[in-house]
Amino acid sequence: MADHDSSRATPAADDAAALFAAHMQAELNGDLDATMATMVDTPHLLNLASGTGGQGADGVREFYATQLIGQFFPPDVEFIPISRTLDAERLVDELVIRFTHSETISHLLPGVAPTGRPVEMALVVIVGVKDGKVAYEHIYWDQAGLLAQLGLLDPAGLPVDPGTAGRLLALTAKG
Repeated sequence: MADHDSSRATPAADDAAALFAAHMQAELNGDLDATMATMVDTPHLLNLASGTGGQGADGVREFYATQLIGQFFPPDVEFIPISRTLDAERLVDELVIRFTHSETISHLLPGVAPTGRPVEMALVVIVGVKDGKVAYEHIYWDQAGLLAQLGLLDPAGLPVDPGTAGRLLALTAKG
């Protein structure tokens, strides 16, 4: 993910940002042990839109091993940062992710075979930090909008708009 401006952050907040960067890099590298080494002994992770995740070291390790490591995102993934709010105990990232749904992504779409369709989705990631390690991750996105982009949900007549991430990017570009 792209770097965020932390010029006004405290040293402890900078440490939290560096910790999360190391955590994300370990995930992207597919290194389960390095990912877990960035976390407290009893972490939890919850992807609120899909209900996937884990609780405690064993639950989080199982989630990473079976649903995330090796299937984080397809090779064409693009992370576009929108905003970051952080202090010593919490980091909140708002971002847009673009990719082609060309392979299984169990943490986003459990049980859904690749559709080959392009995706552009907004996410919010909330990371708790305790004693210099990741204590939790709560990740939010619009699951209905994602399913509509993939042709798995007809948005007609529903309060679903699969184009919100694009509008968020356009608004952000305007300042």
